[in-house]
Amino acid sequence: MEKYPKKIVAVLNEKIETGAAMNALAQMAIGLGASIKDKEELRLVDYADADGNSHANISELPFIILKANSNQLRALRIELVGKSVKFVDFPGFIKSIGTFESPEKSKTIREEEIEYYGIAMFDDWDTVTGLTKKLSLWR
Repeated sequence: MEKYPKKIVAVLNEKIETGAAMNALAQMAIGLGASIKDKEELRLVDYADADGNSHANISELPFIILKANSNQLRALRIELVGKSVKFVDFPGFIKSIGTFESPEKSKTIREEEIEYYGIAMFDDWDTVTGLTKKLSLWR
């Protein structure tokens, strides 16, 4: 099997409830997809079924979901910044300030106080693998 040049991985906080984790995952996926300038790297395919229905913009790339605790997510975030890996994180304070309220409220929260709900990343296959290889699959 040919190795893909890029890899998509999300790491979710294993301590948060499933609904919050799925919301964080969805928000991060939207943000990550929007931030990729070269959409061809996402390898998006328009699958057509036998009835001619289109099932568009599904990536050929596997989207791997892993789990970690908030401290592991914080450490991973620092590594991602250091290696200039494309990522989107979801800080837990979004739940308390709300997405419809002023983003200015986030400026009152110090990074060390943040409980991370997740991080989604997209970059070179080997780089992402190296950063996430010690984490377990989300189940």
